[in-house]
Amino acid sequence: MPKILVISGSPSSTSRTERLGELVAEQLATQVWHTDHLKVRTLPAAPLLGAEIAHPAVAAAVEQVAQADGIVLATPTYKASFSGLLKTFLDLLPQFGFSGKAVLPLATGGSTAHVLALDYALRPVAHSLGARHVVQSFFLLDTHLDLSSGTLLILPPSSQGLEEVMEQFRTALPAPSRHPVTADEH
Repeated sequence: MPKILVISGSPSSTSRTERLGELVAEQLATQVWHTDHLKVRTLPAAPLLGAEIAHPAVAAAVEQVAQADGIVLATPTYKASFSGLLKTFLDLLPQFGFSGKAVLPLATGGSTAHVLALDYALRPVAHSLGARHVVQSFFLLDTHLDLSSGTLLILPPSSQGLEEVMEQFRTALPAPSRHPVTADEH
């Protein structure tokens, strides 16, 4: 079964970006994929910032990336770039840590002035990590993310675009096995 890892790079526990990561993970899990959600903010700060890749929590997170067939990067936009927390984690990965993987970059922000942060900052990092395919990135305005009911609702100006890039991502993933492979089929 293909594995998908959603990596949220927001430092806030009440982040719309983190909620977006949860929603995307839930939607992808309804398919035939195993989905996990890594919230970088939950990793211990000192080992993360000290690049202690042997620390058990950091090593486990890096191993989740290694085991994934697909990666969703969800980041808030700060100062016209993706989050430093996400960058700190991505810097811990091996040079080709995304080798063979499909990657979907997502960002949230308060202004469309930050849209290019995806194409000029996050996509190049995903490519430099050796991603097999980086699908079209998508930027969601904070005003299109409604949390008033306690559950994240993506409003129509962004809902269709998000679904379209998620479909591109699904298509880029390895096809799920229809049945277990037996020894006779090798």
